[in-house]
Amino acid sequence: MAERVRAHLSAQLKEQLGQRVRSMTGATGDARDFLEPAGDPGLFGPDSAAWQVHAHFVAMMTGGLSSLMLQALHPQALGAVWDHSRFRTQLQARLGRTALFVATTTYGGTAAALQSIERVNRIHAQIRGQLPDGTPYVANDPELIRWVHLGETTSFLRAYQDLSLQPLSANRQDQYFAEMAQVGHRLGAHGLPMSRHQALTQLQDFRPQLRADERTRETLHLIENYPCEPLDRPLVTLIVRAALQMLPDWALDMLERERRCSLEQTAVRTALQGMGASLAWAFADTGVAARAHQRMQAPP
Repeated sequence: MAERVRAHLSAQLKEQLGQRVRSMTGATGDARDFLEPAGDPGLFGPDSAAWQVHAHFVAMMTGGLSSLMLQALHPQALGAVWDHSRFRTQLQARLGRTALFVATTTYGGTAAALQSIERVNRIHAQIRGQLPDGTPYVANDPELIRWVHLGETTSFLRAYQDLSLQPLSANRQDQYFAEMAQVGHRLGAHGLPMSRHQALTQLQDFRPQLRADERTRETLHLIENYPCEPLDRPLVTLIVRAALQMLPDWALDMLERERRCSLEQTAVRTALQGMGASLAWAFADTGVAARAHQRMQAPP
């Protein structure tokens, strides 16, 4: 009897945590979609660094917001999003679409991953415009795609290394960048990094093209005031603080933000590490990564 009660309470708690995650991110997908086709490893497979990194929800949300802050420093990259999306009024929906793309390309079967990439390529091919100063942009510019790729991959990995209880070794970090280049190249980028050192070097090389203007400041304000339900506000506040503090020093300077003291950074990191462990427990059987592992164990 006691065992049944514990199992019932555990299931209820896991369901509640799952609901909170869906509320925070605007996620709409069904993890059960990742159970098929049986035995299909997708683009990476269960031994990949990408499967390990992208399974950590708190790190992925933190890294995702950090990458948005970073990407907002590139005028053309921001312009394409500013003019052709509703992210200013539907930030959660945009985050949810990005999360679904990352989940599908990471954990989906091969066909689903390639279809998701092709869908994004079709959308990018239709997006073009001009900045207020007349500078043109096209969303499928290989250099813009490389910038977004660098922002996402470096931010995801930085967040994972800070917030996971099982950070990657140096070789495994390099493996992560080499794996993720497969997706970036299929999206149209060229010359993507195959190691952490190359990624950080390429990120630095973009600095002459970056600037913080009114659009950048409005984007940062939107992220710092991430819309969520009152119940989610404490966790979201910690995630936003961590996302900002994970930016490079030069990016913080451009955004006119200061590096927090080490004591505050440690407190935020410790709290998010604990929440990450709790969510790993909640999603151990029903999350996207769990379903993908189950797919690999099923008979073909």
